[in-house]
Formats: sequence, structure tokens, C-alpha cells
Amino acid sequence: MTTDAPATKPPSLRRRLVLAIVSASVALWLASLGIVTVIAWHETNDVFDDALEEAGYMILSATTDWHARGLPARPPTREVRKVDMQYQIVQQGRVIQRTEGAPRQAFVAGFDDDEGFADPKVDGRRWRVFVVRDEAGRFEVQVGQRHDKRFDILEELAESLWLPVAGILLLLALVCWLLIGRVLKPLRRTANEIAAKSPSDLAQVALEGQPRELLPIVGALNGVLARLDAALQAERRFTADAAHELRTPLAGLHMHVQLLGRQHPEMAAPFGKLRQDIARLTALVDSLLTLARLDPLAREQLLRQQVLLAPLLEGVLALHAPEAARRGITLALRCELETVQADPRMLEIMLRNLVENALRYCPDGSRVEVSVIRHEGRERIAVRDNGPGVDDASRARLGERFFRVLGQGQGGSGLGLSIVRRIAELHGIALGFGVGLDGRGLGVTLDLPAA
Repeated sequence: MTTDAPATKPPSLRRRLVLAIVSASVALWLASLGIVTVIAWHETNDVFDDALEEAGYMILSATTDWHARGLPARPPTREVRKVDMQYQIVQQGRVIQRTEGAPRQAFVAGFDDDEGFADPKVDGRRWRVFVVRDEAGRFEVQVGQRHDKRFDILEELAESLWLPVAGILLLLALVCWLLIGRVLKPLRRTANEIAAKSPSDLAQVALEGQPRELLPIVGALNGVLARLDAALQAERRFTADAAHELRTPLAGLHMHVQLLGRQHPEMAAPFGKLRQDIARLTALVDSLLTLARLDPLAREQLLRQQVLLAPLLEGVLALHAPEAARRGITLALRCELETVQADPRMLEIMLRNLVENALRYCPDGSRVEVSVIRHEGRERIAVRDNGPGVDDASRARLGERFFRVLGQGQGGSGLGLSIVRRIAELHGIALGFGVGLDGRGLGVTLDLPAA
């Protein structure tokens, strides 16, 4: 079986990077070369102009009669020379004429050839000297330039070039940064898509539009996501199936225990304890079944609508009123808002678990208050009590599955607040735990997202 080849090859990230950097470097290098050429040409013209002017002085000095005449006059309008060449007319080892900057003794004494270059050291300074002797051998013309003057020219050239070159380099860095950022945009898009994955969203990452270098990584990641999704689905199916299958035998067991209790009234206490254990196990199974239904849900699947709060809260409190009356616990309701935007069934499950949790851990004669207010521009639902409360270390772990605070002496599965946290996550509700009534107990706050 053959498969059709893709219509177009996926783009290569490496090729794009190389092409972008090389293109930008060549273009900016050509621009910088043009700037450097213009500046160097300008500086070179100045140097050669000075050299021509110096040659004029040399020729002028060479056409005089060779008697000691002192120093030649310097034109008053002449600026400081960049080349700064100095000349000497030497006759029989004695300087008979020189420029102002030349030393009093000859640059080179006893030069063997008729002409040539020498590098003498005079008065502690190194010179580069050209020596030429006339045909009759009567005198020598020695033209010298200090070595440090040549470095001065280089320094002037560098001072003229550093600012344009620095600007070109900064521009090159900026252009490469922008081009590479544009080229790596598919990589960032893929990273953001992967970061958005959650246990409720394990869909495959699209391969279309991915660079060639990322295809093996994305393919391997899709394989991991597929296996993870299959494992989670299997776990959820097992939990849901097990919880569902356990409900029927537990209900039958509860009925048989009640029947046995009636037939053997002398064993009412053991049968009563057994009924409590069966009820706790039934509650655990119901909680597991609820979590198994909540875990695969996404926010988009919620049935959001305007929920009337007063009837909903009154129904929740009425459900727990008999137990509260039996134990002398006061149930209070303060509702300052009419409606909230939420899934009504989920909201009821969440509030029922919170009130039930407060009643379970509060001693007889306590108070439990349910309030709905507007807090800092957001709708807040709070369930507070004045029971024993929870220490800070345990409060940070509230909402973890099967976590129960030790030393409370109360039964429970440790899943009630886990159900509350999962429903809050689906609604985008900020779940908080703090101090309850009268500076004691536990307070659970639900801050609904702004409309």
C-alpha cells in the first residue's frame, strides 16, 4: 500500500535561519563597506595632500644654495600637519639646513648607499628616514617621520570609524533579532499549544505548518498524549464502572442490615454501627462516581445560566436542617445577590458539599453561615463556621483527594472538598480557605469570575 507524497515539503527552520542571517549580514556588510570606503578615502586624501605639500617644501629647500641659513620660514596660515615630515640638508656629516621639528644632528651618519631607508633612533625617538645623495656627493637630503606620528593617523581614522561601525553592528543585531524571531514564530506557537494541554484536553498537536525539524518531536509528543489519554480514559472508566457497580450491592447490604436489626433487636448497637459504615462507604462511592463524571469535563461543556440564589441556598440548607436541629447547630443565610452565572447542578453539588463538610466537623451548638455578597467587584459565596478550624499546614492541603485532617474524630472520605475544587476549576472560580466566624473555625470562599 502506497501513500501519497505531501504536495509541498515542510519548511526547514535551519535553512530559514541561515538564509535570514546571511542575507542580513551581506546587506549590512555592503552598507558598512560603503561607509568605511568613503571615510577612508577622505582621510587618505588628507594624508596625500599633506605629503604633496611636504614634498613642495623639500623641493624648495633643495633649490637653495647649500650654506647654513637657519630654519626655513613656515607659512603663518599653515595648520598642524598630519604627516609631519622633517627634512635635513647634511654636508659632510653636518646639518646645514633643517626644518623646525628636525633634530640638530643628522638623522643618519655615514650612510653607505646613494639612497635608501633607515630606522635610526634619535633623542630617544624612533624615526623612519629616507636618505638621498646628490650625484657629486656634496650633500645629502634626509627626510624623516616619527613612528608615533603614523600611529596618530591610525588613531584619527579609528576615531572617525568607530561610531558608524558600532551603529552598523547594532543595526545588524536588531535586524537578526527581528528576523529570527519571525522565523521562530511557529516554534513559539507550538510551545504555547503544548503548554495549554491539560488532563481534560489531550488532543493531538497539529502537524500541518510545523517546521521539518519539529516534526519528529511533535510526532513523539502526540504519541505520548495518545497513550496518556488512553490511560486516563481507562482509569476514569474503571472508577465510574466500579462505583456504579458498587452502589447496587451496597444498597442491598444496607437493606439486609436493617432487616436483621429488626429481627434481632438485642443487637441494635452493632447493627447501627454497621449501617453507619455502609452509609460512609456509600458516600465514598457516590463521591468517586461524581469525580469520575467531573474529571473529563471541559469548561465549554458546562450549562451556564443565571441561577436564582435564594431558592437554591434555601433548598441546600433545608436538606441539612434536620441534622443541624438534632445537634443544635444554627444555620444562617445572608444573600445580598439575586443571581449568579453558573451551572445550576454543579453549583448545588458544590454548596451541598461545603455545608455538609461544615456540619461534619463542627461540634454541637456551633454556627454555620452561608453568605453571598459582592467583594472587590466580584461575586463571592462563602461558607463559614465557628468550629475547631484547621491549622495553616493542613489548610494548604485542603482540596487534595483523600486528604483528611487528623485528630478530628469524624468520618469522611476526604473527597468532598476535592469535588468542590474540581467544580471551581471548571467555572474559573477562585477557591480560598481562611478563618471562619468569630476569628475561629474554617471559612471557604468562592470568588466567581467577573462577568
